[in-house]
Amino acid sequence: MSALALDIGTYTIKAISGKPGKKIEVERAVEVFNPLGISVPSDEALIQKLVELIESVITDHKFPRNDVRLSLPETVVSTNIIELPSLSEAELASAIGWQAEQHIPIPPEQLSLQYQVLHRPHKDSSADEKMRVLLVGAHKDLIEKYVDVFLSLGIEPKLLETQILSVIRSLDIEVNEPPTLVIQMGASSTQMAMVYEGELRFVTSQMTGGQALTQALEKQINLETKQAEEYKRTYGLDPQQFEGKVRATLTPVIDILIGEVRKAMTFFANQHPGVSTQRILLSGGPTLLPGLVQYITQEIGAEVLVAAPLSQAIGEVPEGNHPTWTVCAGLLMREEF
Repeated sequence: MSALALDIGTYTIKAISGKPGKKIEVERAVEVFNPLGISVPSDEALIQKLVELIESVITDHKFPRNDVRLSLPETVVSTNIIELPSLSEAELASAIGWQAEQHIPIPPEQLSLQYQVLHRPHKDSSADEKMRVLLVGAHKDLIEKYVDVFLSLGIEPKLLETQILSVIRSLDIEVNEPPTLVIQMGASSTQMAMVYEGELRFVTSQMTGGQALTQALEKQINLETKQAEEYKRTYGLDPQQFEGKVRATLTPVIDILIGEVRKAMTFFANQHPGVSTQRILLSGGPTLLPGLVQYITQEIGAEVLVAAPLSQAIGEVPEGNHPTWTVCAGLLMREEF
């Protein structure tokens, strides 16, 4: 049975329908402009506008409505990985509320909480070894407003998870692969997640994305928004293009990102003495910026790769821009609920 994965970004809405599973069979993939500039509605007026927009996307492209999977941007949730003494499922369920109060800055009565055990020590492990638990919290009213958009269309979402979890699933990083920093760039924000020994270790989020690059070009070179977007995508960091003016304008913004990358790498190194980040995986539309891979490689010194979430997919696979589809691919790859 076909499923529909929706990635509602502030710049575009991406949707893939197909047969879910470890190997996706794509039936249709569509990316449309989001004129609202929001991904999660904050009031009734925006809810109604988003309802109309989603309805048009689903109806125009004849997408299925029975198995709809959604992502939440990391900017509206709180993601933490905590360490605890080894507990049974019952003990963890009893303790998790108190742990959430300590780590998630949302009052308990307003908190929608999910948790997942990432690592549980073996019975013969040292008594000092801790279990690691993923906590994901969001405001209940925000989740309710988001879900209401779909309920008003007669759709009960089957899955709602944060974007970064979908991204990591789509990349299918194995236990024996090197420590990898995943960078998910969107239009208005960027998330970073460290994956080590096949396990998520931490997540950070910054309110800088592809739109900041476009806005820099608008201000510094005095371009209209559409033209700035075209210059960004065409010239990027190529010093030979447009007398190097586009590169010179974009570089300071990208240097802010690189500063955050260095902080994340240092944090990981402090957590795991003797282990360093060996690889960076870029995901999201802005990572297709010409020259970005080379620039980050030069500045950081680690191997830099671009995500290919549809490399194993079959069917009507989009021909290009594969890094833009990581969230949708990860939603469709989820097999357990």
